[in-house]
Amino acid sequence: MTLDFGMGSYDYYNGRRNMEVIAKIVNTLKEILEEDSRQVQPLFLKISDNVIFNIARLAVQERKKTFLIGITGESASGKTVFVDNTIKACIKKENQGIYTVIRCDDYYKDTSKELKEAGSYEALFKTGFSFDTPDAIDLDLMKKHLIALKNGETIYSPQYDFVTCESKPNMEKKTPARVILNEGLYVLNENVRDVMDVKVYVFTPLEVLKERWYKRAATRGKVGEAADLQFADVNKTAQQYIRPTYQLADAVINGLVSQEYIQEITDKILQRLRAIEF
Repeated sequence: MTLDFGMGSYDYYNGRRNMEVIAKIVNTLKEILEEDSRQVQPLFLKISDNVIFNIARLAVQERKKTFLIGITGESASGKTVFVDNTIKACIKKENQGIYTVIRCDDYYKDTSKELKEAGSYEALFKTGFSFDTPDAIDLDLMKKHLIALKNGETIYSPQYDFVTCESKPNMEKKTPARVILNEGLYVLNENVRDVMDVKVYVFTPLEVLKERWYKRAATRGKVGEAADLQFADVNKTAQQYIRPTYQLADAVINGLVSQEYIQEITDKILQRLRAIEF
């Protein structure tokens, strides 16, 4: 009599080979992380062993699966710059189907009417209005779009104007891809983070955040008292909603690293991974 333990379809030798390759990838990534930790400004401030293993496993065993990475941090921490620089470093030419970026900023709710009624940003902020709480963003729609992309569906994201506060629906076509990068203030909010495969936090010291924030605010029509009022709110809401997600992150990224160093470490990772026979 032959005993069948439900393993008839399991390829023992292929499975063993996959685990050997996964182990090589994990060891390679750990070596690079160790080298990175010795830099004056390392890119990775924290990364869990579990996420390293899961990245290696997905690269070997689930190559067709969509991989959703959520990247958060305080306002002006460098989330958008980090995502854009990483894309430039990893992908020399734009290939459809490799990545799609969903930005939380695109999902701000339309408040153009409130701004017009108040007459100015300064007057609007004095009413207690805040752009920096989860309620200011349509997180339900963003999550719905993320799930649709993971399921292989095309979506049309809205577009938000930071000067007029107008939101235009269905403006940009986003197609399913191997990697979905979701960046913004509230991508690790409790109502969204359960769909993420990897959670990343970009950490930047407060004095640097403040300098960057004021420069960007001026380009969005906020100066003087209006800028001061909003930054006070930004700091308060970050303490309540954003900074706690630091503890939930699988990886913490240094928001002070240069584009050149991101390029350098990304090239190093890709070169060493190419040397491994998948």
